[in-house]
Amino acid sequence: MTRQLIFSITAMMALLWLLAVGLGTVVMNDELNETFDGALQDTAERLVPLIVGEFEHYGPQEALPRLQTSRASGYREYLIYQVRDSSGRLLIRSHDAPDKPFETPLKRGFWKDSKYQYFTAFDAPTGIYVQVADKFRNRDEAVREGAVALFVPLALLIPVSGIAIWLLVRRTVQPIGDLRRDIESKDGGNMEPIDATALPRELQPIALSVNLLMTRLRTALDAEREFTSNSAHELRTPIAGALAQTQMLIAELGNDANRQRAGQIETSLRRLSHLAEKLLQLSRAEAGIGMADRQTELTGVVDMVVTDFQRSIAAPDRLILHRNAGTRLAGPYSEDAFAIVLRNLIENALVHGDPRKNPVEVFVEDGGMVRIVNGSPILTESELIAIRKRFSRGKTEAAGSGLGLSIVDRLLGQMNARLVLLSPATGRDNGFEARIHFPNLSS
Repeated sequence: MTRQLIFSITAMMALLWLLAVGLGTVVMNDELNETFDGALQDTAERLVPLIVGEFEHYGPQEALPRLQTSRASGYREYLIYQVRDSSGRLLIRSHDAPDKPFETPLKRGFWKDSKYQYFTAFDAPTGIYVQVADKFRNRDEAVREGAVALFVPLALLIPVSGIAIWLLVRRTVQPIGDLRRDIESKDGGNMEPIDATALPRELQPIALSVNLLMTRLRTALDAEREFTSNSAHELRTPIAGALAQTQMLIAELGNDANRQRAGQIETSLRRLSHLAEKLLQLSRAEAGIGMADRQTELTGVVDMVVTDFQRSIAAPDRLILHRNAGTRLAGPYSEDAFAIVLRNLIENALVHGDPRKNPVEVFVEDGGMVRIVNGSPILTESELIAIRKRFSRGKTEAAGSGLGLSIVDRLLGQMNARLVLLSPATGRDNGFEARIHFPNLSS
């Protein structure tokens, strides 16, 4: 729209300039013709008394040699003339005039042919005609040079005007770009109203409409988050009770077939409990808990989460933490949000990694980098993109909800951090690596 507006204004301005110069050229042509005609008439009428006076003072025989002009100056004449008697005989001519009489009638006034504009002056007592001629080529040359003098500045004026229009339009439409960026920044974690007072009057209704829409959307999202959070929270207790009763039932059953059916119930209840936990984490992530009001040390969170997993899994040596003693991770981030991120990534690595090939390794490195690496077959680029989506689990038979990486992405986005997925892992020919990069984190 901006380019089209700039082009349209510049083209219209150039067209108006060209029309103005063209009109000026037409007017200049008419005025020059009037000027040339006036000079032509004035010259002829001034020559008549001079020639008649010479004839009366010296007589025709002596006056003719005195009045005959010569090419002494070396320049061409713009006005040429002939003096003729009443019979049409040529008496005197200017040096550039033809040596034959003009093919114009002996009648006072203007007359023209294809090459000349004539004016004939007449002295009745002596019967002398003075005819002065002006070539149309001289007039065309004057008009052409004047038109060039008008058109040449346009070659500079139009580009300069185009640049000025571009700067003015860009400055004028800048509030539209600011409003667009403000609208683009709005999402589930940023629903603050747009400041309409800083916008031009024409854009304020748009900002107010967007604010009204965001108010309705925020109300709907808050209701959805509250429902999800309450549902997940309320489901945890009955699910835990049902799971405990199922485990007691399995311990009391003696029949292998019944124990197998009860085991299937236990597995389903565990999956349901896991899904409820993920939904609770998702609702917290949607609530925007990533940032904190103070600097926090995240290395303690890493130690706590890794230790908790090592205590809960059957083979503690399958999870290894690599961190130098002096490495620190400090930033204005929520410890709870970072714990959810780390827990989801380590859980995915343990569930989907191949325990026979490589252990799950957690690297805390200088420069705000945390890497979780596990052994696995190589994933393609399309698979790495797909597993980041909600409820997408990739090519795996392991249990899961498909929400873990979506929750991680959401929380890291709130923390101004990035999640990079690599396969194969760094320095390996296979495996999977989830890399957390905090660009502003001090270490």
